[in-house]
Amino acid sequence: MAANATIPSLPMQPAAKQGGLTSLQIFSTCPSSLDCPERYTDRIIQAAEWSERAGCVGMLVYTDNSLADPWLVSQIVIQHTRWLAPLVAVQPVYMHPYSVAKMAATIAFLYQRRIYLNMVAGGFKNDLVALNDTTPHDERYTRLIEYTEVIQRLVEGGPVTFEGQFYSVHRLSLSPGIPDELRPGFLMSGSSEAGLQAAHATHATAVGYPEPPESGSPAENGPSGVRIGIVTRPKSADAWAVARARFPYTRKGQMTRQLATKVSDSAWHKTLSAIGDELAGSARTYWLEPFENYQTNCPYLVGDYGEVARELARYISFGHRTFILDIPSAEEEFEHTAAAFRAASGGAVL
Repeated sequence: MAANATIPSLPMQPAAKQGGLTSLQIFSTCPSSLDCPERYTDRIIQAAEWSERAGCVGMLVYTDNSLADPWLVSQIVIQHTRWLAPLVAVQPVYMHPYSVAKMAATIAFLYQRRIYLNMVAGGFKNDLVALNDTTPHDERYTRLIEYTEVIQRLVEGGPVTFEGQFYSVHRLSLSPGIPDELRPGFLMSGSSEAGLQAAHATHATAVGYPEPPESGSPAENGPSGVRIGIVTRPKSADAWAVARARFPYTRKGQMTRQLATKVSDSAWHKTLSAIGDELAGSARTYWLEPFENYQTNCPYLVGDYGEVARELARYISFGHRTFILDIPSAEEEFEHTAAAFRAASGGAVL
């Protein structure tokens, strides 16, 4: 698609209504520095421009020990877009909560732009071991609650005094302050019970990797969303041809995923692996082979517009209003994805 082409906007504008439903909040995902080490800056800019033209509210920027720093990547996103909001992944072991609040405040001050924060407890065990962080899984979410609360209270203004198990501050103030309209939004990754409780405790949007829609249930305890990839076309056969060309089977990828599952203590990792074993060989819209081949970490929906729309409509009917899409492979993918979302948010579950 030409760089100046106009593609249909995704249904995410806050004031809009879609078929009687509150409009959706849709994020894309920034390319990984591991996947494109050469000309990485160009790939960040390209994906950000595509996402903004498509009408995404923001773009997720990952964090882990192997990736480029998400704050520096986010600055590139801001400098090359007008309003697209970086969704910065934030892990407590990397920086003090005051530093996170200060970064959000400085971005608001310098660029008059809002960001979102994707709070993560730390799902890669080897990363944590390398940093000598031995905190057990559920306690990492206890820590994340405190961490998030300190950030939230700082960006709300006024001296903050907080005494917790992991963090303590005394009359700590944030300068420059953040105007109300530029305060960061908060999302929290986690599919375990501890993760959901942490999201509820901090009033953050709980984001998980979804199971097949027929296995799902209504979201509880506050706003929620899912992280999912989509490949859709007017004809199902064309969508599957694109999907299989993009995510071919690799034995090396399968072995890497199996190893990653063994060393991970993340609930979503084990759940998706078990679902993949259960669905092996079946032909359906919900597709896990890219996950199983270690090519991405989220499930995919593949099929024609109607097939994908029906599955999206089920997720919407469960109460999910936030969708984080996988890394875009081309700008035209947003056009096809928008068609499926419009059908899903404007029609009943079939």
